[in-house]
Amino acid sequence: AVRVWPAREYTRIALELDEALRHTELLVPDPPRLVVDLEGLELDAALRDLVAKVRTDDPFIRQVRVGQFKPGVVRVVFDLKAEIAPQVFALAPAGSYGHRLVIDLYPAQPDDPLQALLQDVREREEREERAARAVEPPAVTRLVTVAIDPGHGGEDPGAIGKGGTREKDVVLAIAQRLRERISREPNMRAFLTRDADYFVPLAVRVQKARRVQADLFVSIHADAFVRPDARGASVFVLSEGGASSSTARWLAERENQADLIGGLNLGRRNREVAQLLLQMSTDTQIRDSSNFARIVLGQLGTVGELHKPAVEQAGFAVLKAPDIPSVLVETAFISNPAEERRLADPDYQAKVAQAIHTGIRHYFIKYPPPARLKPT
Repeated sequence: AVRVWPAREYTRIALELDEALRHTELLVPDPPRLVVDLEGLELDAALRDLVAKVRTDDPFIRQVRVGQFKPGVVRVVFDLKAEIAPQVFALAPAGSYGHRLVIDLYPAQPDDPLQALLQDVREREEREERAARAVEPPAVTRLVTVAIDPGHGGEDPGAIGKGGTREKDVVLAIAQRLRERISREPNMRAFLTRDADYFVPLAVRVQKARRVQADLFVSIHADAFVRPDARGASVFVLSEGGASSSTARWLAERENQADLIGGLNLGRRNREVAQLLLQMSTDTQIRDSSNFARIVLGQLGTVGELHKPAVEQAGFAVLKAPDIPSVLVETAFISNPAEERRLADPDYQAKVAQAIHTGIRHYFIKYPPPARLKPT
C-alpha cells in the first residue's frame, strides 16, 4: 500500500510492504527535489498510484515522478516547492501494519508553535476590535492558554468501532469544537497539538504544549476495550505508581503504543528527549491535574454516562509535562456500538466539547493561574 498524509507541519509518505526494504536517498538543491531509490522492487500499480495521491495543495511536494530506474530498483523523485529537511526511515511491523518505509518531508525552517499561536491571537484581537463588541469582565487576571491534544492521527487511526468510526476523526472534531468555544472567551486562547489528519509523536505533543506555555493540557480520546459492553466517559491523570484499575492500565499501555503504530523516527536525540519527558513529573502537577479532572468529570456526567464516578490514574506518556496540569479524557468507548453512534453524531460531539469547555472555565475561576514571571 501507498499512503500520503499532507499537513502544514510536514508531509508523510508511507510505503507498506511484505518485507523490509532497502533504500537510498539523495537531496538535490537546485531545483529542490528528493530522490529515493527503492531496492528489490519492480514498478507496480500501487507505486504508480503515488503520483495521483499527491494533492496539488500539498505544502511541500510540487509533483512526484516514479519509474523503473534499473532492474530491481524503482526511483521515486519528489519535486519540491521549498527547501526541506527530509527523514527517511524503516518501521518494523506494528499493529495492523506490515513493514513500512516512511518518508517525512519537514520544512527546513519549521514553524514555531508559539509564533503560530500568537498570530492567531492577533487576528482574533483585530476581529474583535473591528466588531467593537462589548465583553464580560474576565474571570482571570491574565490570558490563559489551553493546549488541546486530539489523540492519534495520520498512520495511527486509534480505535475503530464496528461501524467503521475512527477515533482519530472523532477526537479531532471534538477538539476543533472545543477550540472554537475557548477562542470566544476574552481571556483564553486555545492551541491544538494537531489541527488535521497527521501523526504527532507523544513526546512532541508535550513539547508543543510547553513551548506555548500552556496553563492546561487536555488530551481527547475515544478508546476501545476488549469487552463491547464497556461504556461511559472517564478522566485520567498521571500516576507515577500503579494504575487505578485494570482497565486504566490496559488503556494506558494501548495509548503509549501510539508511537509504534504512528511511526516515530527515534534517532538518538529523540530517544533522549522522550526519556527525559517520561521521567519528568511532580506531585504538584498531579495534584493540580486531579483538581481539574474532578471538575471536568462532573461536567461530562451531565452529558452522558460515566465509566466510573471518580478520576482514574495511569501512566499515560502524554500526561507527563512536569509543569502543566494535564488530563486525558476518554469521551466514550468507541467499541460499544451505542456509544460509537453517539460519538459519530455532531450534536453529541458539540455537547462533549461544551462540557469540557465548562469544566475549563470553572477550573480557572476556582484556581486562577499565577502571574507569569515575564509577559508573553
